[in-house]
Amino acid sequence: MKKYPLAVGLILLAASSVTLSSCIGSFALTNRVLSWNKQVGNKFVNELVFFAFWVLPVYEVTSLADLIVINSIEFWSGNNPVTASTKVVDTDNGRYLIKCDGKGYDVTHQPTGHTTRLEFLTDTDTWAVVLDNGETLPFMTFIDDTHVRMRGVEGDFHVYELSQEGVLAYRAANQTILTAQR
Repeated sequence: MKKYPLAVGLILLAASSVTLSSCIGSFALTNRVLSWNKQVGNKFVNELVFFAFWVLPVYEVTSLADLIVINSIEFWSGNNPVTASTKVVDTDNGRYLIKCDGKGYDVTHQPTGHTTRLEFLTDTDTWAVVLDNGETLPFMTFIDDTHVRMRGVEGDFHVYELSQEGVLAYRAANQTILTAQR
């Protein structure tokens, strides 16, 4: 009987890396391809592209890349390299560069160079602003699928519904305070 110590070792290594890491990963690359496919056209075109990507094997390659490389990077570093991106937003107040690193956003006002850091605190389901001294100032906490606790202009928190009515209620409550302060 022949012995294959290298093959057995590689199989054990692969099995242990999958079973001992206890991290499924976000499969960001595969999900990005799927999201792109959903925007290609109507449902018939989407189905054709989906089928073609399985045959070609686009999904197999992206899934394997996610499984072996990208999810491992995400597990050990805490950042997923696929989710990192920079967007440019032009407004009446100037151009903003919004950089996503998978944990939050750096929003830079291009004319002044001032950067504001927004981070999502997963342990409390809260979005917060990172202050210059490194402290975080929470401004929105998810309560459930339909409600958030939002910080008002005066620093107090109120619960709002995640709907157009909730956004209008938040805006009205804070607009009244801002108008009164002027």
